[in-house]
Amino acid sequence: MTPSRKSASKKNSNKILSRTNIRVSGSGGQGIISTGMLLGEAIAIGDGKNVTQSQSYGPEARGGSTRADIIVSDGEIFFPECNDLDILLAFTYEAYGKFAPKAKAGATIIADESAVDVIVGDAKTVKVPFIQLAKEKFKTPMVANIMAMGFLSTYTKIVSQHSLRDVVSEQYASTPHLDTNINALEEGFKLGTKYLKGED
Repeated sequence: MTPSRKSASKKNSNKILSRTNIRVSGSGGQGIISTGMLLGEAIAIGDGKNVTQSQSYGPEARGGSTRADIIVSDGEIFFPECNDLDILLAFTYEAYGKFAPKAKAGATIIADESAVDVIVGDAKTVKVPFIQLAKEKFKTPMVANIMAMGFLSTYTKIVSQHSLRDVVSEQYASTPHLDTNINALEEGFKLGTKYLKGED
């Protein structure tokens, strides 16, 4: 997809404003850019939050770590740089090793199981076999990112389920992959709920 930066504005001056810095990272072909764009759209349009969303390609097309950043806020976003991560979604060993140290101590890191050898940094790391499950349940690793978005929704509550269903349905409506992606999203919802309950 073409790099973009999208924003939505919705002021609320009657409460303390919150801000959440999210980074999705992996390698070319894992749907990192589309994941960032879908998340940004779901949170901004579906959930009515202020969002800035940007991507970084660089040498990533040649196998390095590509990333998509999403900043979510109740108020206007004056500094659209995604530093001090609150949420990191990492699909590769390189992405985890590079960006886990940039996560806050109280942040949540959700990483594909294959991406983590040794826990890095002070943030909580949750290992989930997205790629393996995508291969087992859907016969392709290409929906691992969709499954991860569903997990992100029910595990962190940063985006609503209905908003993700809407954007995924719209994105794949005219393709033969709609049912597979919706089913992968639903699988992610269930997986996030399962992991969250397992921590209670």
